[in-house]
Amino acid sequence: MTRFSTRRTFLRATGGTALALGLTTSPLANGQAAAAAADEFSDLRAKWRSLILGSGFSPTAEPFKGRLAQLGARAAEYQSTMAPATGSLWPELVWADPEPDTDQESYGYSQRMNDSFSRLSVMAQAYCQQGTGLTGNAALAADIVAGLDHVYAGIYNEGQTRFGNFYSWQIGAPQALLDVCVLMYEQLSAAQIASYCRAVDHFVPDSAVAVYSGTSTGANRVDLCRVLILRGIVGGSSAKIALGRSALSPVFPYVSSGDGLYADGSFIQHTSVPYAGTYGAVMLGGLGSLFALLAGSSWAVTDPNRQIVFDAVENAWAPFLYNGLIMDSVSGRGISRGIHRDDPHQVQADDHLRGHGILSAIVLLGQGASAAENARWRGLVKGWLQRDYYSPPLSDPLLGLVGLAWLKSVVDDTSVAAIAEPTGHRLFPAMARATHRRPHWAASISMAGKRITHYETGNGENLRGWHTGSGMLYWWGDSYANGQYSDAFWPTVDPYRLPGTTNSRKVLADAAGGDWGAPKPDVNWVGGATDGNRAAIGQYLRGLQSTLMAKKSWFCLDDSIVCLGAGIKCTDGTGVESVIENRNLGRSGVHPLTVDGTVKPVSHPWTENLTGATWAHIGGMGGYVFPGGATVRALREERTGKWSDINRGMAETAITRRYLTLYADHGTNPSDAAYAYLLMPGANTTQTAARAADTGWLQILANTDNQQGVRVPSLGFTGVNFWFGGTVGTLTASAPCAVMISEKSSGTAVICVSDPMRMQTGLTLTWNRAVTSVISKPSTVTGSATGASLSLTFGDLSGTLGATQKITVALG
Repeated sequence: MTRFSTRRTFLRATGGTALALGLTTSPLANGQAAAAAADEFSDLRAKWRSLILGSGFSPTAEPFKGRLAQLGARAAEYQSTMAPATGSLWPELVWADPEPDTDQESYGYSQRMNDSFSRLSVMAQAYCQQGTGLTGNAALAADIVAGLDHVYAGIYNEGQTRFGNFYSWQIGAPQALLDVCVLMYEQLSAAQIASYCRAVDHFVPDSAVAVYSGTSTGANRVDLCRVLILRGIVGGSSAKIALGRSALSPVFPYVSSGDGLYADGSFIQHTSVPYAGTYGAVMLGGLGSLFALLAGSSWAVTDPNRQIVFDAVENAWAPFLYNGLIMDSVSGRGISRGIHRDDPHQVQADDHLRGHGILSAIVLLGQGASAAENARWRGLVKGWLQRDYYSPPLSDPLLGLVGLAWLKSVVDDTSVAAIAEPTGHRLFPAMARATHRRPHWAASISMAGKRITHYETGNGENLRGWHTGSGMLYWWGDSYANGQYSDAFWPTVDPYRLPGTTNSRKVLADAAGGDWGAPKPDVNWVGGATDGNRAAIGQYLRGLQSTLMAKKSWFCLDDSIVCLGAGIKCTDGTGVESVIENRNLGRSGVHPLTVDGTVKPVSHPWTENLTGATWAHIGGMGGYVFPGGATVRALREERTGKWSDINRGMAETAITRRYLTLYADHGTNPSDAAYAYLLMPGANTTQTAARAADTGWLQILANTDNQQGVRVPSLGFTGVNFWFGGTVGTLTASAPCAVMISEKSSGTAVICVSDPMRMQTGLTLTWNRAVTSVISKPSTVTGSATGASLSLTFGDLSGTLGATQKITVALG
């Protein structure tokens, strides 16, 4: 029976996950003076012990009392079922692979070895923590040590050849092993310590961090450095600690390709997968813990580039955090992790639970940041904690004790004022993502191109995430719809009808396209332009293993998002659909659907072809406007699925949820189909109907295979995506580009231009509008002419990486 890695639960379940220390503002401060003793290795072991177990909280006070009791019960269960045998320590965790290689079965066997160490770590924490019922239990200590010896003798030793997943051997197993060595150090002999260190040295040699490439980049590199540093601390090797510390430095600088942090706030892992929510979270928590561990020691992390990590809290993570959740658009395979098939304790994290771990990691990282950064981050975290009504963080069943302690410390800190949700628009060209945040709602758009994959599968996970990069539009309200993607959405939603996407109904195989981000469409035009508040975003869409092609645009405004599609063509011999909405109504939702003033049936199943519809509204959610009228298919249905359908390591229990879907049916083999609609999150029926009746509010300037553009006179907004050069309204572009203009009441305008293709060596943009002067411009503008119209000449834009070029002008 194959089981798969849950490595992205690093910030979650075990005591060493979020890696926090306690309830006070500076939990590391207590005892640091006394720790400046002769034996620095001993000092670091004590510090890591505190990072694993936490400090400053009362084991008799809730929520810690209950959590400690749960830890004790879990450890007692593991102790009672431990049965050392050839090839296993627990009967259900057989690691002996009869045909060791690197196939999926071998991944499962290596993972069971990893899981065996993880269980021993849980037992060690229960032994060391107060209030578990097993504190200092001699029999438990003996079993832990015997378990370590058994796994060492049976598989994790210097004579063993690696098989299965590299992660199990180089990261998961040695991290858990070394944590146990720190916790049980006094119970281990020098010979045992030496043996375990030889095993770690065998699987994680110095060469593992010699080159920054392959599986030694980004979050993986931080994990490997943690192993080296802890190996040095446990085995008394200053060279290992120094190597691990120094090997962190390649993680810090911005990258322009491959894994890591980008200047635009993107975070990529596995070369082409947006991953701030999982791998990025591991990196954030790992760096925070290592900064804290080594601070004040001979090996303190002093590389000035670490400031890039601090800057990334608000540049890379905050844009995707909303009411305590981390948006699924940057969580990759993590969206497919529900309840584990073989171990009910291994409940995986939804968007809220993943978010909580990131919040605790931010608080920890703040201990090594400037006072101003730390204070602001605590305010942001407090706001997210207070607003997470759907999944209260302090009741998070998966948050480790130390992470819980960090968050409780922020909640209890009366000097910290909660900061409101950040607003504005953020475009992330390097990872084909965007977030649009308004005072009462937030949205995220996921796209794909030559550099960014349609989706990632691997380890038997995320088997049906095929269309998550096909323009999926996620959104959440400030006090509603926060469980939209948390409540068993991924195993029950129709994977061909993800909201916002345009898809062929061609049947795809599980894991279609290949593992580890392999399927990338051969398109360059993906991105847009933004002034930081509004945006024009576009995606040239090519379907996964399909002949589907389409041009998709989103114009992100103050109270709505205008969605256009054109040039939709396909010869798959199947139907093609553009999904306007697919709301998860939960187990028994009967949210009313009102179309042009008429309330439709709430029975399940139900479907209707809505001909000539001008607006629709879903009760408790928001409104949808169809400029000029549209034929829309409406569907109510109950869908049943299992987590194991999308992740082979998850539970096989059937789950049912209700859905209300609105989509444009383009028919079979369309040749030039199109759509247009407005999404108005949180709007009521009156507001939705009024917007539909105000036919002059939105002007669709173009919606063709060549250009897409809109104008909203009341906002002074014009946005055009030029798939090819041409003229749209008052704008003429000589080459493909994205353009967004905001005309201000002050008599100025901001013109935003980008080269999403990263290919333009020259561009001329003409705006047929009187302009008296150019107030400011970037160096990429090599010439300008004002008067009855404005002409802007751009030089080489190919090196701007799709970033927006902003020009401010005075209007005539």
